[in-house]
Amino acid sequence: MTKIGVMICGHGSRSQDAVDEFAVLAEKLPPLLPSDWETDYGYLEFANPVIRDGLDRLRNAGCDKILAVPGMLFAAMHAKNDIPTVLNTYAAKHGIDVSYGRELGVDPKMIAAAGARVQEAIDAANAEHGEVALEDTCLVVIGRGASDPDANGNVSKIARMLQEGMGFGWCEVGYSGVTFPLVEPCLQHTVKLGYKRVVVFPYFLFAGILIDRIYGFTDQVAAQYPDIEFVKAGYLNDHPLVLETFAERVQEQIGEIVPPTCGTCKYRTQVLGFEAEVGAVQESHHHHVEGQGANAPGSNVGDCKLCDTFCTGECRLDMDHHHHDHDHSHDHGHSHDHHHHHDHDHHHAEYPHAKHPHGPESARKKG
Repeated sequence: MTKIGVMICGHGSRSQDAVDEFAVLAEKLPPLLPSDWETDYGYLEFANPVIRDGLDRLRNAGCDKILAVPGMLFAAMHAKNDIPTVLNTYAAKHGIDVSYGRELGVDPKMIAAAGARVQEAIDAANAEHGEVALEDTCLVVIGRGASDPDANGNVSKIARMLQEGMGFGWCEVGYSGVTFPLVEPCLQHTVKLGYKRVVVFPYFLFAGILIDRIYGFTDQVAAQYPDIEFVKAGYLNDHPLVLETFAERVQEQIGEIVPPTCGTCKYRTQVLGFEAEVGAVQESHHHHVEGQGANAPGSNVGDCKLCDTFCTGECRLDMDHHHHDHDHSHDHGHSHDHHHHHDHDHHHAEYPHAKHPHGPESARKKG
């Protein structure tokens, strides 16, 4: 009799709030799954338990087949490279069957959950400031941002489906890091459009540094344009439809037809501007922090004294990627010399737009 274990693989965060919220998700998922399945979770970095701790617990509970899913909205570097590396290594070492499911992705349930968060914010704004027609409102959807055009493109698809589904006058898309446009240049362009109300919606699962950054830049731009009403919508968190989508991603792995992953992935097919990455070696860049969890260097954002109110990301532009904060690498497309102090035999491709004026460079304060 096969005993099935479910493993939710998170990224981990230097924000305790995000880690706590992820743990709540792991607690709320089991009721949506068969009662004899065991569920556990772990993180790639910055937080405990790490992924292999969760896998150990499932194995110790007698599980001989593990259904793993990335606890992530879209598949980019972490979901495509880092988590599979950890899972494959573990499966080979312990001789256990570990399968790997899809990320949450562009799914009608996810779009409905996002729409609910946006609507909640609009309802609250209408109650407080009076109604503004949706045609006179600009929706701004902010995604994480990655060095992977497929993941970035999916943010635009979500945004379009929200705009069209709800009927907003206009819609802009920005990102919290790595790619372009980042939040501040995105909002500076948005204010030129002449909308009375701007709804800023972070398409994110959990709290953390990046949510603080999105709301922080929103406040900064709102202060410059007092005639425009800026509304901050809440992120997805543990919306029931998010939990339903996770449950589906777990269970579809043992269905008759297992859905394929990543159709427009730069590693599989020629994607405009990223042609050189087809067939690139897909390895993890997490070797040096894997397993350290909350003891990894730079794991607590509360220790940082560089920014006054929220983490703008500016520090990463000038730092020499020192080992005290491994996460610098993330905002540069995983390309570079954070490998300089490790003997790595692989090198991630340079993100082609690292110097785009509306990308990470925009965090530099001009004069």
